[in-house]
Amino acid sequence: MTTRATRGPRRRTVVALAVILSILVAFVVRLIDIQVVSADEHVSQSLEHIGDGSTIPGQRGSIVDSEGTVLASSVMVYDAQLSPQVIRLTEEKDPALPWAEASEKIAAITGVPGDEIRKRVSDALAENPNSQYAPLKTGLNTEQYIALRDLGLGSYLALKPRETRVYPNGAVAGNVLGFLDNTGEAKAGVEQLEQACLAPVDGEKTYRKGKYGVVIPGSESVTDAVDGGTVQLTINSDLQWYLQQMVGEEAQKQGAKGGTVTVVEVGTGKIRAAAEWPAMDPNDLDSSTPETRYSQIFHRDFEPGSTFKAITAAAAMEGAGLTPLSTVTASSRETFPNGAVVNDAFSHPAYNYTLAGGLIDSSNTALSKFGTMVAPEVRYDYLQRFGVGQKTLDFPSEVGGILHPVSDWDSQSLYTTTFGQYFTVTAPQLAGAYQAIANGGEKIDLSMVESCTAPDGTVTETPKPKHEQIVKEQTAADLTRMLENVAVQGGNADRIQVPGYRVTSKTGTAQVSDGKGGYKAGVYYTSMVGFAPVDDPQYVVVVTLDEPTKVVSSAATASAFQKAMTQVMKTYRVMPSSVPMDALLPKFG
Repeated sequence: MTTRATRGPRRRTVVALAVILSILVAFVVRLIDIQVVSADEHVSQSLEHIGDGSTIPGQRGSIVDSEGTVLASSVMVYDAQLSPQVIRLTEEKDPALPWAEASEKIAAITGVPGDEIRKRVSDALAENPNSQYAPLKTGLNTEQYIALRDLGLGSYLALKPRETRVYPNGAVAGNVLGFLDNTGEAKAGVEQLEQACLAPVDGEKTYRKGKYGVVIPGSESVTDAVDGGTVQLTINSDLQWYLQQMVGEEAQKQGAKGGTVTVVEVGTGKIRAAAEWPAMDPNDLDSSTPETRYSQIFHRDFEPGSTFKAITAAAAMEGAGLTPLSTVTASSRETFPNGAVVNDAFSHPAYNYTLAGGLIDSSNTALSKFGTMVAPEVRYDYLQRFGVGQKTLDFPSEVGGILHPVSDWDSQSLYTTTFGQYFTVTAPQLAGAYQAIANGGEKIDLSMVESCTAPDGTVTETPKPKHEQIVKEQTAADLTRMLENVAVQGGNADRIQVPGYRVTSKTGTAQVSDGKGGYKAGVYYTSMVGFAPVDDPQYVVVVTLDEPTKVVSSAATASAFQKAMTQVMKTYRVMPSSVPMDALLPKFG
C-alpha cells in the first residue's frame, strides 16, 4: 500500500524524467533539422567563403654567364609605409618610444631624414585625421627589414615584401639580357627569349573560413611554388665588360652614334660577346631611351658593303672555276653593257686585277666583273648559304636582313650585289658568314644559350646547332689566304696587326638609307670583320660604327678591331701563330 509520504517523491521523479525526456526529444528533433532536413541551408549560412586562399609566389630564375657569374637574379625587397592614424592614437597614450624618437630611429635605418618622415605623417593627418597611409620608402633590403622589424613598431609600420629583378653587373650585357616591365613581364632580350625556363610556377594555399573569418581546422591545403630555372649563356662577362668600355670609347672618339662588337667561337658558333654602345642598364630603365633598350646587334641591319666581297669570290670560285690568281681588267670607273655604272672609292687606271688583288684593294669594279662570271641565281644561292635574309637566334626584336629575289634585281643591282649593296645583314649574320670561312667551309648555327638548370638540378642543354658544309674546304682555304693578304697588304694593315698572331680582315663602308629610297649624303655605317689565328682559326670578331664623323671610311673601325681581337686572344689564352704566312699573293696578273 502506497502511503501519501511516498507518493510525493515518486510523482516528482516522474515529472522530472518527463521534462528531461521532452528536452532530449526537442534536442534530437532540432539536431535532425540542422544536420539532415536543413543541412544545406545552415552550412551556407555558417560559411562565408568556400575555397578561400592565397597565392604563394615562386621566384624567377637567374641568368649566368659562361663561367657561372650571375648576370640577373631575383631578390626580395620590402616597401615600408606608415599609418598616421595609429601613430596619432599611440601618441595619445604616452608610448614607451615617442614618435619623435621612433621617427629618428626609422630615419637612421632607411636614410629618409627624420624631419621628412614626420612631415609626411603630419601632412597625411592634416588632409585626413583617419589616414591609414603615408609612404616611407620602397625597395628596402633584408638587413633594413630586420632592423625596422626589431624596433617593435608593427602597430603603425608596415613592411610589405615583393620580388624585384637585380642585375649585379649593371649595363654589362644589359641590352642582351633585356628587362621586365612593372608587372614583371619580360619585354626584351634573354629575359624574353628564355621565359619558359626563367618563369616560376606560383603555388597556392587554400582553406575554408567560417562566418567570422575563422579558418576551419583541417580545411587547409598547400601547393608549393616552383621557382624558375637558371639560364646559362655562352657570353663571357669579363670580355663583354672590356669590349663595351672599349667600343664606347672608340665610338665617341670617332663621333659615331653607336658601336658594336660581336665575338663568335669558330668551332662551335657560340657567341662569346655581344657588346654595344650606348648600353642599357636594366637596373635603371629611366636612364635609357626606347631605342637603346633593345640590342642593336640583333635589331639593326645594314648593307655589308665590301665585307661580302669574300662571298662573291666564293661564288665565283665554285661557280666559274676561278682561283685567287684569276684576272680581270678594271679601271676605277666602269660602264657595263646594260648601262650600269660602277665606281671605285679611289681613282686608278685600268689594272689587270687578280681576284686576290680585287679583295685587297676592295675594288668594286673588279668584283663586279668577277661576280658576274656566274649567273645571278648562283650568287643569290651563295648569299642564302652564308645566312643573308635569315635570323640567327630568333632573338627578341631580331631582324633577318633583306635579300631581294633575283627577279627584283635591275641593271644596277645586278652589279652592286657583288660588292655588298642592295641587301642587308646584321652583325651576327656577318660573324656567321666568316665563321663558315674560318671553319673550313662548315657553317654552324650561332648560339647564345648553353642550358637551363631546373631548381631540382635537372640540366636541359640547348639543342645542338645545325652544321652545314656550304663551300668546299679548298674554297674556304683560298678565301682565308686572300683575307690574310687583305690584312697584310690592305690600307689598314699597320693599324690592325695583333703581335704574335696571323689575322684576316675585311672592311665594309655602307651607305645609310635616308628612308626615302635613297642614301644620306656623306654618311656611312662602317664595319670590319676578321678571324684569328689564321693557322688555327679560333674566333671571329665583327666591329661596327654607326655614322662616324671624324673618319667616315671603314678605317674608323681599325683601332677598335685591333683592340677587340687582341683582348679576345688574351681572354681565351689562344696560342700565338706557329706557322709562318704563305708567300704574298700578287694584286695584279
